[in-house]
Order: sequence, then structure tokens, then C-alpha cells
Amino acid sequence: MGVVDMTNPPTKDFFASPALSLSLAGIFRDAGATAAAAASMEVEEGDEGSVGGGEGGGSGNKKDDTVEISSENSGPGRSRSEDDLLFKESPHPDEKQRQQLSKQLGLAPRQVKFWFQNRRTQIKAIQERHENSLLKQELEKLRDENKAMRETINKACCLNCGMAATSKDGSITAEEQQLRIENAKLKAEIEKLRTVIGKYPSGASTTGSCSAGNDQENRSSLDFYTGIFGLEKSRIMEIVKQAMEELQKMATAAEPLWVRSVETGREILNYDEYVKEFSVENSSNGRPKRSIEASRETGVVFLDLPRLVQSFMDANQWKEMFPCIVSKAATVDVISHGEAPNKNGAVQLMFAELQMLTPLVPTREVYFVRYCKKLSSEEWAIVDVSIDKVEENIDASLVKCRKRPSGCIIQDKSNGHCKVIWVEHLECQKSTVHTLYRTIVSSGLAFGARHWMATLQHQCERLVFFMATNVPTKDSTGVATLAGRKSILKLAQRMTWSFCHATGASSFHTWNKVTSKIGEDIRVSSRKNLNDPGEPLGVIVCAVSSIWLPVSPTLLFDFLRDESRRNEWDIMSTGGPVQSIANLAKGKDRGNAVTIQVMKSKENSVWVLQDSCTNSFESMVVFAPVDITGIQSVITGCDSSNMAILPSGFSILPDGLESRPLVITSRHEKSNDTEGGSLLTIAFQILTNSSPTAKLTMESVESVNTIISCTLRNIKTSLQCEDG
Repeated sequence: MGVVDMTNPPTKDFFASPALSLSLAGIFRDAGATAAAAASMEVEEGDEGSVGGGEGGGSGNKKDDTVEISSENSGPGRSRSEDDLLFKESPHPDEKQRQQLSKQLGLAPRQVKFWFQNRRTQIKAIQERHENSLLKQELEKLRDENKAMRETINKACCLNCGMAATSKDGSITAEEQQLRIENAKLKAEIEKLRTVIGKYPSGASTTGSCSAGNDQENRSSLDFYTGIFGLEKSRIMEIVKQAMEELQKMATAAEPLWVRSVETGREILNYDEYVKEFSVENSSNGRPKRSIEASRETGVVFLDLPRLVQSFMDANQWKEMFPCIVSKAATVDVISHGEAPNKNGAVQLMFAELQMLTPLVPTREVYFVRYCKKLSSEEWAIVDVSIDKVEENIDASLVKCRKRPSGCIIQDKSNGHCKVIWVEHLECQKSTVHTLYRTIVSSGLAFGARHWMATLQHQCERLVFFMATNVPTKDSTGVATLAGRKSILKLAQRMTWSFCHATGASSFHTWNKVTSKIGEDIRVSSRKNLNDPGEPLGVIVCAVSSIWLPVSPTLLFDFLRDESRRNEWDIMSTGGPVQSIANLAKGKDRGNAVTIQVMKSKENSVWVLQDSCTNSFESMVVFAPVDITGIQSVITGCDSSNMAILPSGFSILPDGLESRPLVITSRHEKSNDTEGGSLLTIAFQILTNSSPTAKLTMESVESVNTIISCTLRNIKTSLQCEDG
């Protein structure tokens, strides 16, 4: 027992506790027989050799005393907590402290050193086991949530046919789809972290030179990037560069790769030549039957090249540029940032949900890599391409639509003009489409290059007219100031964006089918606006119906936008006169205009803001009643962002039956028998209750049903195309 001198502990000794010193001595003496072996296995970097046999023998000579001390003063119930306290006080004792402790305990300084080293290793192992346990719990939780989400999707019922729906139907909620995007982003981050761990495994020494750690911190995370879901970054770059080469050939090649149709005037891809030119493998092996949609369109847009490129590389700007086609867009991961500030060489993984302005056509969800490249001082290219393994790792149902190399070549023509050659090339799983839209979808028109190009030209022209400062008086009647003009145009644009957002088959909405009073199918959805100042607060009901009419799109558009004929179809006008008090041009075509109309009745007057849009592919007439005081302040130039507005309106498309050469027929000609019929989508939104907590009632559904039915009946009567 004379081994430990406890009568005169040194001053300023951090091992001041006799019990701790005794406990430590007991542990060392009890482990004396194995000290040499433990020391040889746990030597820190820079130590020489291991514990000598003499030291171990010294401990062994005192073994009996050690056991006695340990049993009397260091029982298991106390020694562990005392050891923990000792370790917490100084987990890294210096040489002086180790010498001091070794004198107290009668042990070699090296034995004290190894005890602390082993203790640190033990603590680290315990912490790692605990962290692994927490990660496993989190992983199991995520798996359970994922399983529950899949079961929810699989149990959902299709509102069109009543059959059980799977995620392949696109019948998912907005929250579930947002989770998909977030899941994809997290997976991309995991891939990066996994690579870092792979290059610096957990077993590697972390106590070595600091320079390696600093080098690692200074390197970009992309240096460690394995790519997207197991694909090397070098492989991704190889794929996008091949896609860029293919896009350039597809954009510039003539016959025999592209053949112009005698009937429609549109270019048609010669698929046999395509397979021969690009050595395309049969990608349909083991997959459901697929269709190929390929189209090309050339046009001039009124926008400078840098701004045009930027609008493609920013997901939000891209979605705003194509509001009638892109219902959702997100940048999932940036693979390469490219050269600032023009994005030359930028590569990013993107998600998009593509729609038509009707609930009758399912949306298309697609993940793709977008690559931006400067080809010359006056020419840029942007290519999109789907990459194998991406969709399968995110959601196997997304494989139903894939992008083959698609995109556009942009040539700067100076003076704010650009020539754009657009190529759209899709590989889609064949699916059932409503009979009304079967032709326009199966022909590739619905999501083809012509649609994208027409929308791009229209939006760029709209932006030019918005920014213009030398506006002729005839193009801005009823609004005296430039600030007022911009405020009205901005409000109208927000109204049209809201209309596009509300009428498609996006997972933002859950559509229920009801039958109108005239036999047409109507889709009804509802939503609650809790805090968006741009819409009325409360419960909002949207009703949409799509029909075919045997009149040309041009005639139908001119009829619906004409304020002098509004009382023929608008039941809110009660048959009274409608007067236009403001007319703002926003394009070269006279049909592209924003108007403020006043519907007068015996009781009161209703002011309506109307935005009419037309291009070579589709037309829209969007309108909403507005607060008179509010719109008057907007006319003077006040900010319109907080003005509540709830749009309704019409979307007009050609029916797709192009037995005659539509593309060479001027829209200004009135020989309507050469244009075919129209697909008309009518949408009405009403505020049913100003309380967001209120429930949707059948009376509300009946009201919107009546509005749709009466409006459709009035349109058919005025255009002399009643049934039967």
C-alpha cells in the first residue's frame, strides 16, 4: 500500500484527488501484465518503440498490492466516473504533467502516456458508435417516410377514370413532388460527400501534417465530385459535349436528315438517317413502347444575347419565360459554374414539369443536364440531355419522358436581335391522352419546337414593349405616364402567369370531374389562400372545361378579345354595353394588348383588366375584375404587386389536324376554312369564402358550374356552332 504517497500532494496538481490517483494506479497495476502489448499497438506518431519489458516487470512485481488497492478503493461503481472526471480535466497532459503523475503512481511516464492515448481512442470509438447509431435511426426513419409516401401515391385514385393510380399517372401532390426535388438535391450532395470520404477514409490518420488538410479545404468540392448518382464528372462532361455536337448538327443539317412536309410545311426528322448519322443504340430494350418526337424551328427574337442566355441558365427566369409550358422548374445541382459572369461552360442538373393549359393532358416530368457553351464571339448554344441512372435513382416513374439532345443555337444579329434555331427531341413512353388532344400531342406539336419558339418570341417582344420609352400615343391610350404604363403591364403579366399556373394538370392541383349543365365535362379544384397578397384571401374554386369548336383559332381569338362583343358571352355583363377606357400595345400584332374595360349596368359599374396574347401557335384571353380605386392608382404609376387579382380566361390552340399548309397561311387572311378547328379551354376562378378555414360547399361548385355552362352556350350560339 506504500506505492502511492497521498500525504503531501503537490500544489497546483491537476490530479489533486487521492481517489482519482489511487484509481489510476489500480488500473495501471491491474493491467501491468498487458501494458507492453497495449503500448506496442497504440504508439502515437513520433514515439519510439513500445513499453520495455522492465517496466512491465516492475508493475508485475507489485501485482498483489495493485489488486488489493483496486478492490478496496477503486470499485467498478466509482472508478469509471472518477476516470471520466480525470480525463475531462486534462485529456492531453503535457510532458511535465505526465512526469508528475508517474511519480505519484510509481509508474513509468510512458505507461501514463499510453493510458491517456488509449482512453482518447476509446472515447472516440464510443462517439463514432453513437453517431453511427443515430445515422442508422435517421436512415430507417427516411426509409419509412419514403415507403409511406410511395404507398400513398400508389393508393391514390385517378380522378378521370376512377381506377387506382400510381406515381406514373402524375397524380402526386405538390408537396410530394417538392419532396422529390429536395430528395434529388440531397442525393447529389451525398454523392459529393461520399467521394470526399472515399478519398480520405475514416481510418486515415488525422494527426499528420496540417498542409494536407489545408489543401483539401482550398480545393473546390467539384474536385471530389463523382458526378450524378455514381457517374464520374468526366463522364458527364463527355456526355454533354457529345450532346452539344449532336445539337449543332441537328440544327444545321438539311436533307436527308430533315425533310420538309409538302402538306404542313413543317420539317420532319428522317429517323433512319438520324440513327445512321449518330450511331444511336436501341434505347427501348426492356422498356415500354416509346414514341419519338422531333422538331426544328427557326426564328428571330427581340432580345440581346447575354440576357437571353441568362434566362435559360436561371431556373426561375426560364419558367417565367415559358409560363404556358413550364409549370415547375428547379436547379437540382450545379456540376460546373462555368466562367463568370456569362456562364460559358456551365453545366447543371435541372428538373422541369411541362404542361399544356388544360387538365386533360398529363404533365411531363423530366430531369436533364443543361450545358451552356460559347461557340464563337457571336454564337452560343444551350443543350439539354437526359442521362441514364439519374431518373432511376430519383424516381423510376420519371423514365417515361427523356430528353435526347435538345436546345437552341443563338446567333447575335446586333441591334438587340438574335436568330434562334430550336431543336426539340424527346423520347416518351406511350400513354393514353384524351381524344380532344390526341392529335396535337401525338404529332409532337404540343411540346415541340414550334411551341417553344413561338412562346420565346412572344415573351421577348413583350419585354421589349415593356422596357420601351418612346411609345406612340396610339399604343398607350388611356394611360398618361410611362410609369403608369409599366405598372399596368406588370399587373397584366402577373395575372396571366397566375392563369397559366391555375389551369394546367400540374400536381399543384387536385382535379375532380363533374358534368356541366350542357353535357360537357368540367374539372374543378379548390385551394386556400392564407397570406398571398396577390390573390384574395380565402377559399378559391377553379373550374376548367376544354372543348373543340369548328372555327379557326384566329376567328375565335378575335371574337373573345373584342370588347364590343363581350356582352354576347360574358354573363357578368348582363347584356349591357362594354367600354374600353385604356389600351396598351405589348407587341406588333394588334391582338397583343392590355385593356381596361368598364361594364356598365343600372346598379353599378364593373372594371375589368384584360390581357390578350397571340402567337403563331396559341392564343390567350385572360381577364379579372379589379377594384376601381386600386386600378386607378396603378394607372398613375403606383406599385401593383399587392393588388389582389383572381384571373379567369381562355386558351386557344389549333386542333392539330394539319391537312392543309397552316404555316404558310397568314393569320391576317380571313379564309377561315383553311385553318381547321380550335381547341378551347375555358377557366373561371371565384372566391367562395373570405375565410381560409371555411369548407368547400356544393353550392360553390354549382355556381362555377353554372358560369362555365352559360359561357360555353353563349359562345357556341354567337359563333353559330351549336350542337346538332
